[in-house]
Amino acid sequence: MNHFVYNNSPLPPIEDKGGPAQPLLRVSGLRKFYRVKEGWLGGKQTVRAVDGLSFEVRKGETLGIVGESGCGKTTTARLITGMIAADEGEIDLDGEVFCAPGSTLGAESRRAVQMVFQDSHSSLNPRMSVLDTIMFGLLAHGVDNATAADYACRLMDAVGMPAGQYADRYPIELSGGQRQRINIARALALRPRLLLLDEPVSALDKSVEAQVLNLLVELRETLGLTYIFISHDLNVVRYIADRVVVMYLGQIIESAPAEAIFSRAAHPYTRALLASKPSPDPRVKIAAPPLPGDPPDPINPPKHCRFHTRCAFAQPVCAAKTPPLARGASTAHDHLVSCWMQVPDSGHSLAPAATEPTS
Repeated sequence: MNHFVYNNSPLPPIEDKGGPAQPLLRVSGLRKFYRVKEGWLGGKQTVRAVDGLSFEVRKGETLGIVGESGCGKTTTARLITGMIAADEGEIDLDGEVFCAPGSTLGAESRRAVQMVFQDSHSSLNPRMSVLDTIMFGLLAHGVDNATAADYACRLMDAVGMPAGQYADRYPIELSGGQRQRINIARALALRPRLLLLDEPVSALDKSVEAQVLNLLVELRETLGLTYIFISHDLNVVRYIADRVVVMYLGQIIESAPAEAIFSRAAHPYTRALLASKPSPDPRVKIAAPPLPGDPPDPINPPKHCRFHTRCAFAQPVCAAKTPPLARGASTAHDHLVSCWMQVPDSGHSLAPAATEPTS
């Protein structure tokens, strides 16, 4: 593949306003709560789906977001795309406000961030052909029919779905891997800078999964894309991600380069996730579950450290104070962790003593 896909796009490029040193995306204090009915009397309670997220995505990188089901990964993706509105917080794209409560997105902003969904079947209109599906966004942005059709065919070829063979087919006539390639082509049609990939290969068998992952890696390199890759599969995240954010009950509890997460995880929850990763060797068995129990109710999460109710290292300080997300005592400067064991003199028996300042 080469750059012809974007060089021949009927849509203009989206300007890089801040240069390579400026993060492409900055998320600050993002919150999304849902009011739900509870009990036969119909009283309402609040689900804290996303509760105070702050992170950055650098240009050209792949940021992996991992965590158990229900931790807020997909809600985070939908907030970033503007599909749902945040209750609090701000999202900046290349130094400019992209999403904030009460804000509206312009046409260029909307096409700058696109999403590939987990369910490749339900995310496609069964009444639209493959060609019409890819053309739809282009037509909505004012591209004429002939130009949109020509470019859509080029995109199909670029993702390994030759237009001469697949343009007139409908989603029901395609395999899961083929539908996901069409979803990727549809997202690329608007010439985005950031792709959010929400479990894009979880429904595929392993051979097709590898093909789609390799396609995504190639597209990122040749088109200069930036990814946020959401997955529960740590093997997939290890393959594709440059940095990893670990979420638990709507909050970030660890953030670091991928190599550091997989070799020197600092948070007990992250270590438990890694220990629960299935081994390719069927003879290797897990004697006991690394992480007992289910996540607490997000309507009433534990106070302060939200993991302390399942943590083997929990002590009174964990239920009394909220640990900061900061560089840990045993981590590098770009490895952030929210755990009192990593804060000197925190009151946890396993925390190191504070070092005396040198004169």
